[in-house]
Amino acid sequence: MPRSLRSERHRQLRALLVERRKAAGLSQEALAERLGRPQSFVSKYETGERRLDVIEFLEVAEAIGFSPSELLQGFSS
Repeated sequence: MPRSLRSERHRQLRALLVERRKAAGLSQEALAERLGRPQSFVSKYETGERRLDVIEFLEVAEAIGFSPSELLQGFSS
């Protein structure tokens, strides 16, 4: 199985996370504050420099205010 970090699906997921953050009216800094993380954490997963693990993804979804299952439905094969 090829690595997913540079895959099209990963790019789409990152784009959706950015879209949801912006739709919620949050800057990277504001989201990072909600997460108790540095702004660079948000920047790095949004640009693809790092991946979120499942728990981090759930925390981001909660901090932004969207349903993780709704977002992921478009990614099922």
